[in-house]
Amino acid sequence: MKRNELLEVKIEYNKYPNVGIGTYNSKKIHVKNAIEGQWVSARYKRAKGGKAEAKLVEVLERSPIEQASFCEHFDLCGGCMLQTLNYENQKQLKKRMVENLFQEAGLDITFETIHSSPEIFEYRNKMEFSFGDAYKGGPLTLGMHRKGRHNDVVTVDHCHLADGDYRAIIRSVLDYFSASKYPKYNKHTHEGFLKHLVVRKAKKTGEIMVALSATTQFDFDGAEFVRVLAGIPFEGTLTSVLYVKNDGLGDVVSGDVEVLYGRDHIFDEIHGLKFKITLYSFFQTNTLGAEMLYEQALALIPNIEGKLCFDLFSGTGTIGQIMAQSASKVVGIEIVPDAVTSANENAKLNRLDNCTFLCGDVFKVLETVSDKPDVIVVDPPRVGMGENAVFKVASYGVNEIVYISCNPKTLLEDLIIFEKQGYTAGKAMLLDTFPWTGHVETVVLMSRVKE
Repeated sequence: MKRNELLEVKIEYNKYPNVGIGTYNSKKIHVKNAIEGQWVSARYKRAKGGKAEAKLVEVLERSPIEQASFCEHFDLCGGCMLQTLNYENQKQLKKRMVENLFQEAGLDITFETIHSSPEIFEYRNKMEFSFGDAYKGGPLTLGMHRKGRHNDVVTVDHCHLADGDYRAIIRSVLDYFSASKYPKYNKHTHEGFLKHLVVRKAKKTGEIMVALSATTQFDFDGAEFVRVLAGIPFEGTLTSVLYVKNDGLGDVVSGDVEVLYGRDHIFDEIHGLKFKITLYSFFQTNTLGAEMLYEQALALIPNIEGKLCFDLFSGTGTIGQIMAQSASKVVGIEIVPDAVTSANENAKLNRLDNCTFLCGDVFKVLETVSDKPDVIVVDPPRVGMGENAVFKVASYGVNEIVYISCNPKTLLEDLIIFEKQGYTAGKAMLLDTFPWTGHVETVVLMSRVKE
């Protein structure tokens, strides 16, 4: 095969993350975002790590398990890979993808089930949109990056993952800035103003946060922006309007935050506990799904009554505070300062005086903690725990470690290291907290092997 050669491939099965595997001239071809059963046209890119990779160009024939898409933005927005599958087929495909990943690695784990999300539409409590254009020199757009074309942005004002308040915000904000003097930011010249729009809406309280991420190259009329938002007939309550002064060169939301209206945070609830959520706080994007996730994960621990528990990569302290209702003490560790501040404030808010949250790299902070845990729960970001943190966690020798992961690939890498440290993976399950996308949450109970 030659670079850029066009191949026609039948996708035989899928492997996480969202990779279709087919055969061409007796070679396995990996095609991202292709679905088992499809015939696809794909452009050969390279052989990397012993596998041949090709870029999806066109679906020539749909899979027998596919159906018509429900979304107006289908084939433009790069967000929902699995929206042409009914919900049951979608869940089972995710289960097969993860199982194939683990089987190829030779790790014998049985995923007993995949739990359904309590809501499959309008479930997200946070959306991050980009300003841009649908084609070079085109009118201003606000939404998601176009599938396969990162420089183009598609307006997604009919997105089905977020509720009507999000859609109303997109339309109003886009209309306002389309008629304004503020241009979109140009990633190549580094000139312009508009970068991103972050919207959070608390599922239980209905509180809404809107944060505009933009440069400081223009004098921004924040009061006028607030008036635009205040004129939207929300189902929820506009609680927080922020201006993120983002002069960084990366395509990320970062920078100092100015409060234009209300407060710098909103509140939501999980399992009867109240949580303060700031712009940079990590909080599970599917609130009802998070309740299911934590309930299932903590049910794997026989009994935490009176035990000392570690909540590692703790975010805003959701898992730790749920455990603190029964445990004697909980120590949480998280690297994001904003999240740690919120976690400690949340503990006070919920009148939990037996948990504390520390800021820093998990491995480094554990080196300074004198407490010896009875139970450890880890919920790392997509990059996983890393070798040093795994070694440190395993060194405590606790009987049970619950590993929650939003990325089965890095979970697999960490489990292999844990096995070498004397732990075996037992009960495992999948939870679909990201319907219509290729993502899935994984929970594994690891037990120390008795010598």
